[in-house]
Amino acid sequence: MQLVDWLITSGLLIFLLIVAYYTNKRTQSVADFLAANRCAGRYMLAVSGDMASLGAITILAWFEMYYKGGFSAAWWLMMTMPIATLIALSGWVIYRYRQTRAMTVAQFFEMRYSRNFRVFSGILCFIAGILNFGIFPSAGARFFIYFCNLPHSISIIDGYSVSTYPVLMAILLIVSLFFAFGGQITVIVTDFLQGILCNLLFIVIIIFLMYVFDWTVIKEALLIAPSNASLINPFDSHGVEDFNIKYFIILTFATFYNFMAWQGSAGYNCSAINANEQRMGRAIGTLRSQTHSLLFILLPIIVYAVMNHPKFSGQADQISISLERIDNEYLRSQMIVPAASCTLLKTGLMGCMCAIMLSAFISVHDTYLLSWGSIFIQDVFMPLRKKTIKPEQHVRLLRVSICGVAAFAFFWSLYFRQNESIFLYFAITAAVYLGGAGSVLIGGLYWKRGTTQAAWTTMIAGSILAVTGIIIRQIKPDFLLNGQEISLVTMLISISLYVLVSLFGKKTEFNMDKLLYRGKYADEKSDIQSSSNSVKDTILQRLGITKELSSKDKITYIACISWVFIWFCCFIIGTIYNLIINRKVSNSSWADFWHIYIYVSLAASIIVTIWLSIGGVKDMMGMFRMLKTTKRDHSDNGSVPLPKQDYLDDISETVKIED
Repeated sequence: MQLVDWLITSGLLIFLLIVAYYTNKRTQSVADFLAANRCAGRYMLAVSGDMASLGAITILAWFEMYYKGGFSAAWWLMMTMPIATLIALSGWVIYRYRQTRAMTVAQFFEMRYSRNFRVFSGILCFIAGILNFGIFPSAGARFFIYFCNLPHSISIIDGYSVSTYPVLMAILLIVSLFFAFGGQITVIVTDFLQGILCNLLFIVIIIFLMYVFDWTVIKEALLIAPSNASLINPFDSHGVEDFNIKYFIILTFATFYNFMAWQGSAGYNCSAINANEQRMGRAIGTLRSQTHSLLFILLPIIVYAVMNHPKFSGQADQISISLERIDNEYLRSQMIVPAASCTLLKTGLMGCMCAIMLSAFISVHDTYLLSWGSIFIQDVFMPLRKKTIKPEQHVRLLRVSICGVAAFAFFWSLYFRQNESIFLYFAITAAVYLGGAGSVLIGGLYWKRGTTQAAWTTMIAGSILAVTGIIIRQIKPDFLLNGQEISLVTMLISISLYVLVSLFGKKTEFNMDKLLYRGKYADEKSDIQSSSNSVKDTILQRLGITKELSSKDKITYIACISWVFIWFCCFIIGTIYNLIINRKVSNSSWADFWHIYIYVSLAASIIVTIWLSIGGVKDMMGMFRMLKTTKRDHSDNGSVPLPKQDYLDDISETVKIED
C-alpha cells in the first residue's frame, strides 16, 4: 500500500462518514430508524440490498470457494440461478410479507401465531444471528492485516506491544457503529453509494487483470489440477472438497426454503414504498450481483495460477512465507487470495481493492448490527415489556442493543476457533433459527391451515437439531456430515413436522385477508390486487408479470428472465451433452468456454452498472423528498397492539430524535 492507495481508501471513508452524518439527521421516528419510513425505490433497494449482503467476510468466503472449486463451482452455481430469479420475479414470500406491513419476521409471527411465539422465535433468531455474525469482524480484520501488510503487533511504550488484530477489529466495529446509529435511512443511503462505487471499481480491477495476465498461462495452470478435482471441467470435479455438486444441490433447496426467513438485512425487507417496489428491487438485484461475482471468480483463478504455474514460482514462495505465520489451516486457506492479491495489483488498484473491502466491511456490519440489535428490542424486549414508550426512548434502546451486538461479535471473533470453511459455518449457525423458520414463515403466509402448535413444534425441533450439529462439529470436526448437510437434515425434518402437526392437530383456519390487507380489509395503502390468484393465470402472470405492472416494469422483468434463461440453458445443454452425448469433452474446450463467459459477463456488468447508477440516484433524491414531507406515524413502531393497549395520544406529531 503506497500513499495513493491510502488516499483512495481514506477518501472513501471520509466521504461516507459525511453522508452518514447528514442522513442521521433525517431520522425522526422508529419507522425511520427501522424501515427508512418505507420510502425506498427499486433501484436503491437493488444496489444497497445487494451491497448489504456483500460483506468482507462474504467476499473472503467466495474467494475461498472459487480457489478450491474454480470455474467448476461457478458451473454448478448456475443451477441455482433460475431458483433465485424466479423467487424474485414471482414475489415469492417477499410480496406477501410486505403486504402484512410487518417490520420483522418475528412481528409477522405474532400477527400470524401468537405473542409468546414471537418472543421465542425472536430469541432464536437473535442467538443464531449473533453466532453467525460473530466471525465477521475476525475475517475482515485479518484481510486488512495481510492485504495491507500491517505489522502483527503495535509497540506502545518501553517495549510493550499489543496485537494489531484486536485493535483493528475494535476500530472497524466502532466505524460501523457510527453508520448503524443512524438507522435504516443512513444504512440504505450509504450502502447504495458504496454499491455504485464498488461496481465501478470491480470493473476497473477486472479489466486490469484480464489485460495483465495471459489467458494461455492461466489455462496451463488450471489444466494441471489433480484428477477428479478439475477447476474448469465440472464433470471431473467430484474430488473437490466441500464445494462439489452435493453442496450446490443443497444450496438450491435452501435458497427456496429459507428465502426471507434470515433476518440479517431485515430493514431492507420493509423499506420499499410498496410491495411492488420491493419485488422489483429484488428482481433487479439479480442482475446487479453479476458484476461482483465475476471478480470473485476471476481473482481466485488467477491466484491459483500464480501459486501453481512455474512462471510465478518466485511470487508463490513469497506468498507462502507470509501465510506460514497463520497456524489455523482453515484461516490460512481463507487468506491465500488476499495475501496473493497484494503481489498482483499495482499501485492505485491496491487502494481500489482496499476501498472495496472497507466498503464491504462497513455495509454488512452496519446492516447486521442494526438488524440483530433491533430484533432483540423489537421481538424480545418490547413484547415482554408490553407498554408503549416514547419514540426517542425506543431509538435509544435500539442503539444500546446495537452496541451489545458489536461487543459480542468482538469477543466471539477474539476467542472462537474456526474449524471449517466460512460458508459451512454460516450454514450450521443459521440453521439454529432457519431450520424451523422457513417452514413457519412459508406456512404462515400461504397456508391458512398452519397452526400455532405446529409453529412451536417446528421451531423447537429445528433449533435442537442445529445446536446438536454445532456441538458435534466442535468435538469431532471430521464428523460424517458437514455443516451444509446437517442444515439439510434439519430443514427436511422441520417441514415434515409443520405439515403433520397442522394436519393432525387442532383444525383451525386463519383469516388471510385480514393479515394481507385485502378484500374488505383493503385500505389506501393496500396494493392493487392482480389476477394472480386465478386458476386462469397465464405463465407470465405466474412469474409475476401481472396487469398491475407498467410497460417499463415488464421490460425489466423480461431482461432479468432473459439473462438467467440464457445461462441456465447453457447449463442444461452442457450438462446433457457431457452426460449423454459426449462424456469426453476436453478440459481445453472447457477453458475456452470460460474465457468467453468472462467477456460476456464483463459486458453485461458495464451495462447494468450504468443503468442502476442512474436509476438509483433518482430513487435517492425521491427518498429525501418523501422524508422531508411525510408526517411520522409514531404508532408504526413494530408492535402488534393487544386489544386493550393504550396508544400514543398524538400519533402524527413529528418528534425529533436527538443523536
